[in-house]
Amino acid sequence: MPLILYGHPFSSYTQKVLVALYENAIPFDFRCLAPDMQQHLQQWLERWPLRKFPLLVDGERNVAETSIIIEYLQLAHPGTLRLLPDDAMQALEVRFLDRYFDLHVMTPVQHAVGAALSGDAAKTEEGRAFAGDKLDLAYAWLETHLVGKTWAAGDRFTLADCAAAPSLFYADWTQPIPATLPLLRAYRARLLARPSFARAVEEARPYRHLFPLGAPQRD
Repeated sequence: MPLILYGHPFSSYTQKVLVALYENAIPFDFRCLAPDMQQHLQQWLERWPLRKFPLLVDGERNVAETSIIIEYLQLAHPGTLRLLPDDAMQALEVRFLDRYFDLHVMTPVQHAVGAALSGDAAKTEEGRAFAGDKLDLAYAWLETHLVGKTWAAGDRFTLADCAAAPSLFYADWTQPIPATLPLLRAYRARLLARPSFARAVEEARPYRHLFPLGAPQRD
């Protein structure tokens, strides 16, 4: 029985899991959560009433939360690329970076998006300003962290990069990464060129009109 992934192609957290699945060519059935796909919505809510996605289904097991999903895949459906190192201290560094991108990059973006979805111009401006301040701080730290690194944790693509790809993709739309941070800009470009994430970006391209802050004509 194939794995099932409930989510939406334009969702950053869905993309995070898609990258992990694509990296190791793991077969799965994607079930898009959209208003015109009520059967998928009902199945998803029966399995995970907390109304959060993505959700991975493996037989009778429901696996929620993106970082846990990716670690579960490595345990239950391992591929050639290990997204979490075997060494405990190296794994701890990867987990930290995964949390960094989710909490300090993606969360401010979601704050700005949520404010824009309110339809209130003042809230939209306030939300974007708040996110901009938080993202500038996150960007500055990442620029120093990336010195001498190809990927977030070093030379190997890991769970941290699965988190970084959609986070930096949408963050740069919300608060552009300045030219004064060349390492971070180059890292984002490498993520966009990675076949697994490039595929996720293309699959989400028809939904760009949904980005309430206005998707730029690039990427």
